[in-house]
Amino acid sequence: MNERPPPSLMVQGCTSDSGKTTLVAALCRILHRRGVRVAPFKPQNMALNSAVTSDGGEIGRAQALQAQAAGVATHSDFNPVLLKPATDKRAQVIIHGKALTDLDARDYHAYKPRAMQAVLESWQRLRAQYDCLLVEGAGSPAEINLRDRDIANMGFAEAVDCPVILIADIDRGGVFAHLCGTLDLLSPSEQARVKGFVINRFRGDIGLLENGLRWLEERTGKPVLGVLPYLHGLYLDAEDALPRENLHKNCAALRVIAPAYPRISNHNDLDPLRFHPEVDFRFVGPNEAPPACDLIVLPGSKAVQADLEWLRAQGWEEAIRRHLRYGGKLIGICGGLQMLGRQLHDPLGLEGPPGSRPGLAWLDFETRLAAEKTLQNVSGELLLAGAARVSGYRIHMGITEGAALTTPALRLAGQADGALSSDGQILATYCHGLFDSPPALAALLTWAGHRPTQDFDARQRREADIDRLADAVEAHLDLRQLAAWLPAQALVAAPRAARLAVPASA
Repeated sequence: MNERPPPSLMVQGCTSDSGKTTLVAALCRILHRRGVRVAPFKPQNMALNSAVTSDGGEIGRAQALQAQAAGVATHSDFNPVLLKPATDKRAQVIIHGKALTDLDARDYHAYKPRAMQAVLESWQRLRAQYDCLLVEGAGSPAEINLRDRDIANMGFAEAVDCPVILIADIDRGGVFAHLCGTLDLLSPSEQARVKGFVINRFRGDIGLLENGLRWLEERTGKPVLGVLPYLHGLYLDAEDALPRENLHKNCAALRVIAPAYPRISNHNDLDPLRFHPEVDFRFVGPNEAPPACDLIVLPGSKAVQADLEWLRAQGWEEAIRRHLRYGGKLIGICGGLQMLGRQLHDPLGLEGPPGSRPGLAWLDFETRLAAEKTLQNVSGELLLAGAARVSGYRIHMGITEGAALTTPALRLAGQADGALSSDGQILATYCHGLFDSPPALAALLTWAGHRPTQDFDARQRREADIDRLADAVEAHLDLRQLAAWLPAQALVAAPRAARLAVPASA
């Protein structure tokens, strides 16, 4: 007799940014706390925020967050297909953690059957290792133009016979239309696969919502499994979108800005600055004049030449020149490092048309893009006063050479990394996670002009907020209605079925 496969549950959303990532992360932590060996899974992800896994691959940053919530090491099987857009029509295709090719939308559609094989291979490996798999969909299952050969939502769920819960964001408005409309656009077998609804980001008087919940259940025959509160200020890695809310700090002592260029990547590098109580951080978007500040950070980019052109068109080159003239500090991370050099060479056309472009020329080096991608988890020291410890990861395709590199900014795994300008105003590095270590963060803030009076530990804050998220979901999601699709241990400490008890502060 064949053994019953481990239980699984998939969270699909009515829209992007509806709460799929956070709900899966919360469920991972809830099950982990109850002794379930659980793993996250996202068949196909399209994101420019990524992480290096324990097996030397690359996955979406959201799946790394979910792995942390589940208490397991990251692995490329958690996100077997990752698409990193370089233009509106073309993306780098990463399979099982390795970049294979660049494809436009039509070519990738033809490639999907092969991508699905990679997805199913990862799925089978994970099923053999874990007690439960929690799956995150992508976008919406009701995107009619993407239904053919779908591997991200119902196409995957149907292939592996995985039950689905549907989540919608009430903060956007139109939550009942989102849920009913999405369900109506599914096939009969897909509709049967949906086991219930979750409403996310609710704030206000739950009593005013109750008649709508009854109507939804009567119309669809599906239960509302929970209404989750709006939780402000969660320190969780974004899948791709820039943060929704600015964190206002009246007593912030250091002003930091970063350009939100079109192909910004790994902007979660800057989260420690966003959340530090003594730092006033903001992203500056298109057609916004860069305000006066103490520190400018140029983050990573998936299309460095194109984003550098955007910077110039938006007036950033002159703004940075003025900033440096008045003694301000400047940091470039990964793609931001490459922008700071004299030349950018892309002979293979990896991120756009082949050719070379002038960089900002504030550091004496040049970068040549190469087909082989560097993927490394690294640790070492920051070569500023005090030599603070730092750990992070490298994800880049460039080979950078030049005289400026003889004065490195960091030493990672015994090797020099990046550059520090002779006047001490500019620091460049390939190290993502530069600000995550409390000693490194304090040293960098001191270098930028403010000696912090309190420590901020990004990893500790992220861990605490995963628990805060899990506590809220445990209080407001009725897991008992999902008992048939979760391991028995998931119900050991039965949560309060508190759909009607959303706190006033939510």
